[in-house]
Amino acid sequence: MDLTIETMTQGTEHYVTLRGDIDAYTGTKVKETLMLLAKQPDATVLSVNLEEVEYMDSTGIGIFIAVMKACKQTDCIFQVNKLSSRVERLFRITGLYEHIATRKGESE
Repeated sequence: MDLTIETMTQGTEHYVTLRGDIDAYTGTKVKETLMLLAKQPDATVLSVNLEEVEYMDSTGIGIFIAVMKACKQTDCIFQVNKLSSRVERLFRITGLYEHIATRKGESE
């Protein structure tokens, strides 16, 4: 399945909605988009909605770790929300759930 990326910016806050699969095929597009937003010097929040992500492999985990580190360097708050059950399970298994601010089932 393909992946669609929807971005919305409100001042210094960036909101991204991902739909589809995050894997080796789509990962480059996801990483480029998120890193560009995370590295903006005036960014205060980067929030990613994962509600409609059906599948994510280790490529996705690596992307979220890289984005988390980039946000720490610029003091941007990085959070994921509305995790699908599959993605939440992967975040918990890998320990990423405890390191990234998560808001399961809440709106942005």
